[in-house]
Amino acid sequence: MRESDEANLRFAQNVWRRVTQYKTPPKPSTYLSSYIPELSFLRLSVQCQSERQRDMACSATSTTAALISSNPRPRAFSPISQSLPLPNSFTGLRAPLLSRVARSVSLSRASHPRTSFVVRASSEFPLVGNTAPDFEAEAVFDQEFIKVKLSEYIGKKYVILFFYPLDFTFVCPTEITAFSDRHEEFEKLNTEILGVSIDSVFSHLAWVQTDRKSGGLGDLKYPLISDVTKSISKSYGVLIPDQGIALRGLFIIDKEGVIQHSTINNLAIGRSVDETMRTLQALQYVQENPDEVCPAGWKPGEKSMKPDPKLSKDYFAEI
Repeated sequence: MRESDEANLRFAQNVWRRVTQYKTPPKPSTYLSSYIPELSFLRLSVQCQSERQRDMACSATSTTAALISSNPRPRAFSPISQSLPLPNSFTGLRAPLLSRVARSVSLSRASHPRTSFVVRASSEFPLVGNTAPDFEAEAVFDQEFIKVKLSEYIGKKYVILFFYPLDFTFVCPTEITAFSDRHEEFEKLNTEILGVSIDSVFSHLAWVQTDRKSGGLGDLKYPLISDVTKSISKSYGVLIPDQGIALRGLFIIDKEGVIQHSTINNLAIGRSVDETMRTLQALQYVQENPDEVCPAGWKPGEKSMKPDPKLSKDYFAEI
């Protein structure tokens, strides 16, 4: 055996002797203080520039690991898991940091209870099923500037609140005019429509005064709200922060002011007025018939379903 190998073996045996002298795992401070000579030696060995000295440190570590893994005693103590710090910047969003933590935890899984790192992305409640964020803002209606306050509709009407990115764009006028053309149908369902973008009321007015054939809106049958502060878009979770505009969010708010439905499309995808109408009708039906639910694609006049394991079979037997 070479002299270097004998030195490595003696070092490994000395480390192992210090590990096994504890009947119970020591406190980290006591445990680490007993390794000061070996840790100092290891630190110096790694810092050495010669290849032979680096090999000695690596060989010593490998020999120690082999001795520990071959020990027949059932007790095992892993200093890695005891000294593992969770970085203060840990957010659960950065893949490299997550992968490092996962590898470190897996080293101690055999000898310690599994550690769970819980990361909470948001403390906010989902909007659906909760009270709609109230707001008061300027709007354009009938080519005039008016004030719109959402809470004024509570107890009186359902509200279709939809967001769009910008005035004088391309997909937006097709949606806005489609809702306006169907406004009377929504009125019959005791429902008001409100459109919102981050543009000023002056931009809204100019767009309304532009003919449809020229990319404008013409006269609309519902208000266009100005969200220049972006506070409304932010409160409904549709604001794109780095662009300062809203996604195509749509919310159905019932007469109690509770959001019962929401959809959010990306900028290039327009929404369906027909589907909005169908969803509104289904909502109103289940609120008027609380012991029933509406299956997929349900429309007024079609068979609904009982939310019961036995009674629901009546519906499935007929489809």
